[in-house]
Amino acid sequence: MGFGYGAGAYQQVCSHGGVESADPHGLITLLMDGALERLVKARAHMLRGEVAAKGETISRCIEIIGGLRDSLDPKVDTAMVERLDSLYEYMSRRLLQANLRDDAEILDEVSRLLQQLRDSWVQIAPSPTAHAVGA
Repeated sequence: MGFGYGAGAYQQVCSHGGVESADPHGLITLLMDGALERLVKARAHMLRGEVAAKGETISRCIEIIGGLRDSLDPKVDTAMVERLDSLYEYMSRRLLQANLRDDAEILDEVSRLLQQLRDSWVQIAPSPTAHAVGA
């Protein structure tokens, strides 16, 4: 599990609080929330014609998605990790296209994909009692 690239993305999300007490599952949720928040901001910048702010916000979102890719653990389920890696790579590529083409529909597509992934991720959260027992 590489954390070098993801550490920067993690720092972007730290301002939301709760990081100190979050378990690994919670940290991934925070990263996804940070990316989703930036997608909303990027869309607003795009619609207002704020080119520099849009580009910076999309770049930060791509960094967070890179952090999500870095957090994938192939020892868990190789086939699932490969699919998630491909999905994250696709989202990053689409975000670059959205930035270059000034296309809010692409941002919406990535937002939907990431929201669906986040919703699924939250549903498989370990129970608090299981986490406390393992501590």
